[in-house]
Amino acid sequence: MIGQATVVKNAGSHFLLSRLPEWAPFPAVLKGKIRLSGSEATNPVAVGDVVTYEYPEEPSLTHPASIVEVAERKNYVIRKSTNLSRQSHVIAANLDRAFIVVTLYFPEIKLQFLDRILLTCEVYGISATIVLNKVDIFRKEFPEELADFHRIYESAGYPIVETSALTGEGIESLREAIGTGDNGGICLFTGESGVGKSSIIKALDPNLDPKIGDISIAHLQGKHTTSLYEMYPLSTGGFIIDSPGLRGFGLVDLKKDEIGLYFPEMLREMKGCRFTPCTHTHEPDCAVKQAVEEGRISPERYNSYLGMLEEDKKFRV
Repeated sequence: MIGQATVVKNAGSHFLLSRLPEWAPFPAVLKGKIRLSGSEATNPVAVGDVVTYEYPEEPSLTHPASIVEVAERKNYVIRKSTNLSRQSHVIAANLDRAFIVVTLYFPEIKLQFLDRILLTCEVYGISATIVLNKVDIFRKEFPEELADFHRIYESAGYPIVETSALTGEGIESLREAIGTGDNGGICLFTGESGVGKSSIIKALDPNLDPKIGDISIAHLQGKHTTSLYEMYPLSTGGFIIDSPGLRGFGLVDLKKDEIGLYFPEMLREMKGCRFTPCTHTHEPDCAVKQAVEEGRISPERYNSYLGMLEEDKKFRV
């Protein structure tokens, strides 16, 4: 028999699928012939992928379904692999929104890391929201740094939701941003380790469990698996994909002369540049450089752009 479902958990060589919007996960494995066929990514199947599967009977742990085909993706978030410079890793696919969780300190934010994720969302047409967690600490201890962060990213056009997983502040606003009921789609939550992604997800829906159904993590882990990507259903509607904390985020399939097109604040200004194309570095009468000088583009974002131009190897923080 043949069916179609969405990947809701990736544990290396083993997966869980569900026929969304129904939430009834069942196990699956990759059929050997498509394991790495036609893909340079370390994972040819990602959470959020819609796949075709075969099964001789109702799938179970002892008789898992076999994934035989991956449908064309409407979008995805991809990064260059941190250990194999020529390979890439698909974080999640077929997203309605992405939420990048950050903290100003504990751990200290790396703006270039955040900018690379935001740029990747722009490339693939994914609406991105910044979630600034632990704001109960920053508002008291670092008010100037908090104001600067808002200046940098709100002027670029990105919404910021301030949250505290500890106090519950901002959780309802975040829930509204995700969407409820039929308006809730598939959302990626990503960010560096220690920023509190899991705590926020639990605050959004206290009923969420680290395990999906009654299937043990031990049965799903592949031989070389070190991290899990998984989707959770929210009781208020929609689905969240939780990704492991990232340490690096290298750009994939992007030419240097294309990078500026995916900085929204630069895109608004570059039509005034004297030369086309313009690298916005050394050319005279560059509208982007003028916007930086006049404060319409933040120096921090412009410096991130310059760093991406110079990048010729994988990015690691």
